[in-house]
Amino acid sequence: MPPLPITPIATRPPPAACAQCPLRALPAFSPVSAKELAYIQSFRHGSAAFAAGQDVLAEHATSEWLYTVFSGWAFRFKTLSDGRRQILNFLLPGDFIGLQEQFADGAPHGAEALTELQLCRFPKAELWSLYREFPSLGYDLTWLAAREENLTDETLLSVGQRSAAERIAMLLIHLYRRAERVGLVEGAAVAFPVTQQHIADALGLSLVHTNKTLRRLHRLGLHEIADGRLRLLNRHALQRLADYAERPMRTIPLI
Repeated sequence: MPPLPITPIATRPPPAACAQCPLRALPAFSPVSAKELAYIQSFRHGSAAFAAGQDVLAEHATSEWLYTVFSGWAFRFKTLSDGRRQILNFLLPGDFIGLQEQFADGAPHGAEALTELQLCRFPKAELWSLYREFPSLGYDLTWLAAREENLTDETLLSVGQRSAAERIAMLLIHLYRRAERVGLVEGAAVAFPVTQQHIADALGLSLVHTNKTLRRLHRLGLHEIADGRLRLLNRHALQRLADYAERPMRTIPLI
């Protein structure tokens, strides 16, 4: 299996009115009251677009913005001085970016656009007014931060305890389910922009080991990545391999 190229993913900018956001119509996201939606609209300061490979957040730098992913894929990462990179988790539509900087001197991690990326933009300076005026939305931000921690915990468990095959099986099923819940799966497949290098950097594997393991899982009939799309050919077998318990996913807040 040759290294996977980055798959272009069609994106579109968010509508000007939050009430017209197509993400809010998805069952994946928790509903908000009319007053909360009006506040989110006032909190939002337009949108931003990033090209694939562009930094959304520069590691250790400061930013005046927080973001919600509207369309496209991104990832959070940390690097060592020699350039080695650990991908912490992948970001899909609805995910919130930048909150961790509030608790550090500069961004404790970087965030990079994996594909063309469209984001809703919020000023970090007005964050405390959100907590004061709408504690329910403040709780939603806390929930999103806890969810980020949980995703990072799952990555740590994979890197620390799972075999290479188990790690990759876990990543494939988890990303597929996350994409599925936000309407990105069509015809039992999802446009998959994650390359073998990204998989290696996320799971603590060499690129050669990643390539060999993906080929082995493919030969076993568990998955297929072709024409830039991921198909799970034997979803239950992937789940058993990854020790992944498929439970109903909770609705998540959308800021």
